[in-house]
Amino acid sequence: MPVDLTGSYVTLDDGRPAVRFVRTYDHPVEHVWRLVTDADALERWFPSRAEIELRPGGTVVFSGDPNMPGSTGRVLAVDPPYALSLDWGGDELRFDLAAVGAGRARLTFTDVLAQADTAARNAAGWEVCLAALDATARGERTAGPHAGTGTSWKEFYDGHLAAGLPSGAPVPGLDT
Repeated sequence: MPVDLTGSYVTLDDGRPAVRFVRTYDHPVEHVWRLVTDADALERWFPSRAEIELRPGGTVVFSGDPNMPGSTGRVLAVDPPYALSLDWGGDELRFDLAAVGAGRARLTFTDVLAQADTAARNAAGWEVCLAALDATARGERTAGPHAGTGTSWKEFYDGHLAAGLPSGAPVPGLDT
């Protein structure tokens, strides 16, 4: 059965490849900002625990992802509570928030890819992670994106491959 894909492959104005997702939440911007910047909240939906020093040039410490070793990144730009851009393993992660009516917020999440062939792999991972963010925003307790609930990463990956997203990058746990 086909999966419902929420991400799209885009080429930015500067020519860089990216995958983009848009979500609308029944919460004010400040609440969603906390979900994308607070380490304890991130741990419930993001692939890694992320301790973010919220200032341009600030350090981001990533840990706890069972598929990747711990690492550090940096804050590229921050404009609380509307915009955050991070470097993570060569990709740029952008979180852009906007108020869309009374007590509602739109999150546009963009993973600017270091290499286009990571698009299908990364989009599948973000589908799983953002589903966990959606559950977290609804007030549901989740065990995080690695718990294996809901649609599997592989189903999303196959869906993004069928949709024509660039692929070929190694996949942790599948490629040796």
